[in-house]
Amino acid sequence: MSVLNILHLVGSADNEFYCDLSRLYAKDCIAATAKPLRYRFFIAYITPDRLWRFPASLSRQDISVAKPLSLSQAIQWIAEQNIDLALPQMFCIPGMTQYRSLLDLLNIPYLGNTAELMALTANKAKAKAIVRSMGVKVPYGELLRQGNTLNLRPPVVIKPDNSDNSLGVTLVKTMDEYEAGLKKAFEYADQVLVEEYIELGREVRCGTIVKNGELISLPLEEYAVNSKDHPIRNHEDKLKKDDAGELTYAAKDKKKAWIVDSNDPATRRVQEIAKQCHQALGCRHYSLFDFRIDPQGQAWFLEAGLYCSFSPKSVIPMMAQAKGISLNELLEIAINEAIN
Repeated sequence: MSVLNILHLVGSADNEFYCDLSRLYAKDCIAATAKPLRYRFFIAYITPDRLWRFPASLSRQDISVAKPLSLSQAIQWIAEQNIDLALPQMFCIPGMTQYRSLLDLLNIPYLGNTAELMALTANKAKAKAIVRSMGVKVPYGELLRQGNTLNLRPPVVIKPDNSDNSLGVTLVKTMDEYEAGLKKAFEYADQVLVEEYIELGREVRCGTIVKNGELISLPLEEYAVNSKDHPIRNHEDKLKKDDAGELTYAAKDKKKAWIVDSNDPATRRVQEIAKQCHQALGCRHYSLFDFRIDPQGQAWFLEAGLYCSFSPKSVIPMMAQAKGISLNELLEIAINEAIN
């Protein structure tokens, strides 16, 4: 088996938060999947000033000494490395769209979903409209810009239409709370989605991978929410800063999230709905969707999170591990799909 030259696309063209988030996952991915006889890793690190660096590692020291390059210089550098495959690990909107499109222009295959699909699902309202058209239950919502009239009455969930990691998300229970909730969401986006609050229930995530063209369902991951004092997940449930000020994982604590038993009655139902969503959106290689399960057991589509860093602590690898698929096997499955 020949050695594959794999380019890890890391950083953010948007802000420092997404730079740190990308570096966190990519650093763990590179450490966990290093196989010198199989892969030769290269790192492209993009910063909010849109400059490129090609550091030896993702340590802050190696990044700081790497020479900053313009886009044209970076393209020339990449062309000289004979890259076989790219692994996008950028979580900002430009990273998930423009930089994947650049890989298409350079004719470099990459793991994960296309730039076009990432752009579509970054708009939560559009993604919901598509899966709703396939018969999937979706909370009713209204898309607002500044100054638009709001018709929905509380309780509602207000969220920026194109941000992730629960940034700017608020549960509004009374009309008095509406203004503050909208103001918070508009700090992160020009459009805000206001949607009906689905009573708990449970909140779960479902991953699907593609192997030899076949959709394979992964075990569900469930999150610690309750109707009394923690009805929705917030940013602090997902990410936090450690004592040194470095971004780190919060949702990997088994008190906050855990793998659902495969015999749980919800598992099969949600897995089938996730496959419907995967096909409706035209996903490839893998997909990941969030669902709210109401007290009657009905699953409601919340949003798509169509990325995977192949870090041991990324959600899809954790689900795959619970199914008996190791991280390296999961990576090989995705590589074969991308190349073939």
